[in-house]
Amino acid sequence: MKGLILSGGKGTRLRPLTYSQAKQLIPVANRPIVEYGIAHLVEAGVTEIGMIVGDTGEEFRAALGDGSRLGARITFIHQAQPLGLAHAVLTARGFLGDDPFVMYLGDNLLAGGVKPFVEAFEAGGADAVIMLTPVPDPRRFGVAVLNGDRVVRLVEKPSEPPSDLALVGVYVFSPAVHAVIDTLQPSWRGELEITEAIQGLIDRGRRVDSFRVQGWWKDTGRAEDILDANRLVLSALKGAVLGEVSDSDLQGEVAVGEGAIVRGSRIRGPVVIGQGARVTDSYVGPYTSLGDHVIVERSEVEYSVILTGAELRNVPGRLDACLIGARTWIAGGGAGPARVHSFVVGDQCYLKVR
Repeated sequence: MKGLILSGGKGTRLRPLTYSQAKQLIPVANRPIVEYGIAHLVEAGVTEIGMIVGDTGEEFRAALGDGSRLGARITFIHQAQPLGLAHAVLTARGFLGDDPFVMYLGDNLLAGGVKPFVEAFEAGGADAVIMLTPVPDPRRFGVAVLNGDRVVRLVEKPSEPPSDLALVGVYVFSPAVHAVIDTLQPSWRGELEITEAIQGLIDRGRRVDSFRVQGWWKDTGRAEDILDANRLVLSALKGAVLGEVSDSDLQGEVAVGEGAIVRGSRIRGPVVIGQGARVTDSYVGPYTSLGDHVIVERSEVEYSVILTGAELRNVPGRLDACLIGARTWIAGGGAGPARVHSFVVGDQCYLKVR
């Protein structure tokens, strides 16, 4: 079995961060989002992975290499335009060959991984298994209609949903799906839709089974989703101090990376502090990730994701629910009443807060 991770797309909902980096490489708990998907595939025994990339392909090559660091063999497959999930399968046809494959959207996060999902496919004899989860507003998703565990119909973003079971963005297919995709026409969006490919299997009498998400699932397409995913991942953090901590109060699970320095500060976990970071005379609150070489000096921050090399110095008030890009500098600019600030800031910016 092979894996296919989709990491194209423009990431427009995460601008300005995605003006300078691929959305799937934004870190959650100091690890690029796409690495969680790779790790889940490897855990399931799927080590030969094709990665669909667009204009940011070189970023992925630089970040992931050949995949050996993660226990995988990665083949990068260029998709000139993001013309739909089924188009990505069509683009990867040469890589996939006649093998069954797991397709995984690179900006998804799953608590339970995909090993039980892959095992269900291997044991069940279906031509496809799709992962589903109940959602409050099914109108925003592709929705499945079931007979037992078997999928009998799919509806894309229905105005009157026939169920609350949404497609999560993880699928496993037999090679039978290729013959269906070859017959697809672009939808009204100009894309080859994977829901139409799955419906095509059903219409041809092929068996399509369902699998419920085990644990939580997050689509990290927006800043608030990144922050919530960071919270969920950090909830399972096991603290370890590998750097230097002095004159500080560490509460709960706190991970301090190698070469990091924490002095005169209060850290309330779960918090992860990256390698070479420096926290001085500051407060870092729960569900915060400080990337490698981040500097926090005489400032307060909580429930935030601060990317590599960013600096927070003398910031008045508290930073809360912030997503701060790499090498961005936020500095205080004068005394004033205590306030709470929430920012989504791209890479290499300078903000002065008064």
